Amino acid sequence: MNFSNKLHFSAPPPPQASPAGGGGSKPPPLRSGGGLGWGRRSRSWQCAPRRTTARLALAWALFALLFAVAATAADFATPGGPEPAKLEEVVSVLRKDPYDLELLISFGTSKGGSAGHLALAIREPGQDDDSVYSANFYADRDPKHAQGFYIQDLMVRIPKTEYLFKTRSSLGPAAAFGLDYGEVYKRALIGVRVYGVPVSEKRALAAYFGRMNYDFSRRAVDTEYHSGEVKYDYMDLNCAKTVGAAFRWGARYEELEVKQRGFFSRLSKATSANIPTEMAVKLMRAWAARGYTMDVVLYKKYEHSPYIHPHDDPPVAFKDLPNRFPSVLSLDFRSEQGQYEDYDNLFAMYLLYNLGKYSVQIDPATQALQIELAKDPMPYARAVAEAESAAEADSKGFLSRTLLRPIGRIFWEPADNSRLYRFDAESKP
Repeated sequence: MNFSNKLHFSAPPPPQASPAGGGGSKPPPLRSGGGLGWGRRSRSWQCAPRRTTARLALAWALFALLFAVAATAADFATPGGPEPAKLEEVVSVLRKDPYDLELLISFGTSKGGSAGHLALAIREPGQDDDSVYSANFYADRDPKHAQGFYIQDLMVRIPKTEYLFKTRSSLGPAAAFGLDYGEVYKRALIGVRVYGVPVSEKRALAAYFGRMNYDFSRRAVDTEYHSGEVKYDYMDLNCAKTVGAAFRWGARYEELEVKQRGFFSRLSKATSANIPTEMAVKLMRAWAARGYTMDVVLYKKYEHSPYIHPHDDPPVAFKDLPNRFPSVLSLDFRSEQGQYEDYDNLFAMYLLYNLGKYSVQIDPATQALQIELAKDPMPYARAVAEAESAAEADSKGFLSRTLLRPIGRIFWEPADNSRLYRFDAESKP
């Protein structure tokens, strides 16, 4: 709650001169309604000092009550609540690494069919924070999203610190907590940081996201990156497709596959959908081919947020939501968290672990952001080779039910995927 418009208690206005021919003074005009106005006309402005004192006391009592309500409503890890301590300090440490892009892969929050979310952060020269470009889930032209939702842009641009950790949004009150800002209070994220990207490529990506917003605003139809009207569609023009399209047509990654929905694929939307984890793996392969290097930061979910978003159905506190690694399209898509056995899922998890450098979390005891642990990332080629070998062995072992302990390493223990890297001595590469 914002108290920037403070209550002002000034002296009553001086009496107005009567029109010619009249006598006495004229009281100020009545205000509509009750509250802290002047009251009834007959005595309102000649009120006795004790009545003025009583009204002042009442006003301050109301102010104190509103302040108490706001303080209660703005608990930690809720909209309007305090930010984590040491936020700027930790962000400064992470920004000492000269990465150029960060692909942000958000975990899923549903029990089944949880593909997560994909967004791209671009580090712009001379700026204190990266800019995250994220597909707007509510920019779908659905009438039920016309009020109370942020729908101005298809590709929302958000400062990365705000996107990850902050509890107030620069987009205004219609922004969704846990989606447009404060993501770590709802779910974990994996950030793939990319080094060696030319400035011209970063500018081309940002410009293409701007082009998508222009197409959305003018209701463009049948563009190079999308068939039909340009608007958000969970199974078509979704987060993975928009990010992939910016690289494919904006940065000219001609080899990058971005699925398009044709006539026959309309019969099966899932097979033609671009999936966040699948797109991430394809982009990592394209970056390695261009000679870019990579490492990974894992942003751990803060597990204690009591917030329940009014748009969520059914209503569940953030702390009680699943926190699932975003699955590729496979039989694992309906599996419970921590129970993945598909080769592609295992490969992606092992690859990201092998590239891992930092694990970041908010300490529940101190409510301070901290770099929990760190390790040396593998070079991409070695990370891929080891992930492929482990994923093949583990998927066969899961299939035959003969494997006693998985070979590959992931971000969490199998029974609890809220865990992070296992940075113990045994797990170091």
